[in-house]
Amino acid sequence: MSTNTDTPIVEATGLNTFYGASHILHGVDLTIRRGETISLMGRNGMGKTTTIRSIFGLTAPKSGTVKINGKDFTGAEAQKVSRQGLALVPEGRGIFPNLSVRENLIMAARDNNGRKEWTFERVLKTFPRIAERLDNMGDQLSGGEQQMLSIGRALMTNPDLLILDEATEGLAPLIRKEIWSVVTMIKESGIATLIVDKDIKSLLGICDRCVIINKGKVVYENTAAHLDANPDIHQQYMGV
Repeated sequence: MSTNTDTPIVEATGLNTFYGASHILHGVDLTIRRGETISLMGRNGMGKTTTIRSIFGLTAPKSGTVKINGKDFTGAEAQKVSRQGLALVPEGRGIFPNLSVRENLIMAARDNNGRKEWTFERVLKTFPRIAERLDNMGDQLSGGEQQMLSIGRALMTNPDLLILDEATEGLAPLIRKEIWSVVTMIKESGIATLIVDKDIKSLLGICDRCVIINKGKVVYENTAAHLDANPDIHQQYMGV
């Protein structure tokens, strides 16, 4: 795997993705560099999750390319994509309900080019709530605990890029605050992150760059500071 720090982790170009006859993405470009924190914004149904699925090999684009660490992975299986140092925390969390918390974490463990910063112990230290629930099954956890487990499991792969789809959706305010503080810590550790969330204030406080998708097209890409200074853009594309 390329370790050239100038090579973007992800370089998606001209993605056109369909669900059946429905044309969802219309020529989407997205580049994610090492250590960057990017928010993918837009109203519901505008193509954010489809962009993530197209990058991750869950829904192959009909045209366009997805390069990971400089190599073509367009339409590759998700398993192959994740081995390139990408980890996904999907909307709906995707944990294994019939496995214990311990099993959910341990089965995900791997080093990444010899890097092992995120160990079982470190994940439990980061998420003390799930440390208390090690023998509970995945479906015995609250929504917030499931989200922590999902993030913890992704970190156990020692990723270069963590993708969070709806990071704090439907969670209690206190849990949301906890998740955002963990995301800040992940950013500080040098892992790149791509985040989808409706909490624009928190996103603007943590992200380097913001990308807005509207009707399957990238309509805005700039720094978080620029978006923060232009609330008319929020209003236009996100209704806030």
